[in-house]
Amino acid sequence: MIKIDENLIEKVSSIARSSTRKRTNLNFHDKSEALMQRMLNAMEPGTYIQPHKHENPDKSEAFFCLRGKILVVEFEENGQVRDHILLDASKGNYGCEISPRTYHCIVSMEIGSVAYELKDGPYDPTIDKHFAPWAPAEGDPNAADYLEYLLKNLGF
Repeated sequence: MIKIDENLIEKVSSIARSSTRKRTNLNFHDKSEALMQRMLNAMEPGTYIQPHKHENPDKSEAFFCLRGKILVVEFEENGQVRDHILLDASKGNYGCEISPRTYHCIVSMEIGSVAYELKDGPYDPTIDKHFAPWAPAEGDPNAADYLEYLLKNLGF
């Protein structure tokens, strides 16, 4: 049995806080070939995950907020925001599911935020994510400005 308790959440959150990327994940699946990928994603405000989609092969993805606040944003093919939700258990917004072929990103809105993520497998890093051409890549000097622009336009 894998127990997801406060100690585990704090442990993974502590790793994210000390990471240069301001995030980390803890996989529960034992191999990348697993047909269901299960993990904790700990992330801090300011981390940037470039909008991306999962296609060829198509994969669904679900996020559940275990601690903190996490913004999930879906985009149209041209980069316009299609929909968003602020995952926050205290407000009754527990999770969401992203359909295959849908550009999306997740944004930490609070220190110590942790999501439980489920995604179809297997995982092959060379084809897992198709990054949005209209958004800066992780590490690009414009990434922070893009994230700020996105949050401002969504009223955060």
